[in-house]
Amino acid sequence: MHPHVEIPIDEIPHQRQPPPTAKHPHVQRGRYYAHRVKESLASRVAKCLCTCFLGLLFLIGLLAFILWLSLRPHRPRFHVRSFTLAGLGQENGFLNASISFNVTVRNPNQNVDIYYDEMDGRVFYSEQQVGMTALASPSHQEPKNTTYVAAVLTRASLSITEEKWKEFVAAGTVLFRLELASRMRFKIYMWDSHWHRMHASCDVGVGPDGQIAAKYRNKKCSIYFY
Repeated sequence: MHPHVEIPIDEIPHQRQPPPTAKHPHVQRGRYYAHRVKESLASRVAKCLCTCFLGLLFLIGLLAFILWLSLRPHRPRFHVRSFTLAGLGQENGFLNASISFNVTVRNPNQNVDIYYDEMDGRVFYSEQQVGMTALASPSHQEPKNTTYVAAVLTRASLSITEEKWKEFVAAGTVLFRLELASRMRFKIYMWDSHWHRMHASCDVGVGPDGQIAAKYRNKKCSIYFY
């Protein structure tokens, strides 16, 4: 009989299992391709979601831009139709001197109403005010509408001296600046803007006969807000 020899358990050689790749290569490849397919599908879904999201943002931005263009308020347009310095071409015309003018006010907006407060007009010569008058009471102007602002400044509302009148006669073409001032606001459907101080500045010139020179007739005025 052989003597019984005890061998420590930790010294008993263990049988090593072959790596899965060596024993089951087709299983490992299947898992690899399944992972690739899953990753590809996830990537495609993510790209599709990003594309849809970006497309939706683009459509929203485009619609907002079109809406802004259609509803964006445009400034009113002022044009001088006539401007007359009566008496300029007459003997002793200074005694009957007067200034008359006619200005059109156009609301160019399609869907925007304009509301005006009281409007006044001032006439300047060489940066000095030579006349002032009230023009219009508060009014409402509908879209695509044209109104007229007219006034006559007689000797009572003019500050023209006889010396200044002699300058007018000797100048040939007399250059004036007509200024119209008011407060205005826009209304778009149910939305009202706050009041704006509006200032229209119109350069005009009259010839020796006192009538507006051709180059200044129907000339567009500059508009300022402050």
